[in-house]
Amino acid sequence: MGLISLLSSNPTAFVIIAAALVLSLAFHEFAHAYTADRLGDPTPRRYGRVTLNPIKHLDPFGTLLILLVGFGFARPVPINPNNLGRWGTMWVSAAGPLSNLLIAVVCAVLLKVLPLTSLTYTILMTVLSINVVLAVFNLIPIPLLDGSRILGAIVPSLGRALNQFEAQPFSFLIVMGFILLFQGQIGGIIRTVQAWVIGFIGV
Repeated sequence: MGLISLLSSNPTAFVIIAAALVLSLAFHEFAHAYTADRLGDPTPRRYGRVTLNPIKHLDPFGTLLILLVGFGFARPVPINPNNLGRWGTMWVSAAGPLSNLLIAVVCAVLLKVLPLTSLTYTILMTVLSINVVLAVFNLIPIPLLDGSRILGAIVPSLGRALNQFEAQPFSFLIVMGFILLFQGQIGGIIRTVQAWVIGFIGV
């Protein structure tokens, strides 16, 4: 179910979740861009992606999917692997999920140390949960996701095969179809990890 269904039934929840998603996706893509820039690849800066401005990172179609079906994506950050090398490319890929884990940790600390109202508790728990979901989902080793690029850097032969697949015209549609086909199983994995994390930090 998409976010749009909350707009009339629970507008406060809609605003909180939408804002958390937009800012978390933007921070995820900024982390990719910033890491590539720091490791010597000027490509993200040339495209104006080394910024926290969400407008630079949101994809219109991906955002529409989030609103309508509850699943979507931001615009991938363009990089040039030739400027980064094997391990630089791996760290750029890992930077996105790691940034989401960082946000989740900050929220967990704030939940522990701040005097909380019901609203601040809801906001922090929403941001924490969304960022755990983004981190876990993006670490799944399927093409176009960060997990596959991390794995491809560790196993170069697999990385070359994944790059060839991603270069195909219909690779995006194939991956989207795979995710939708197995969304129950993927969702189950994400919910399990999410529940474990929340139980571990005890909030």
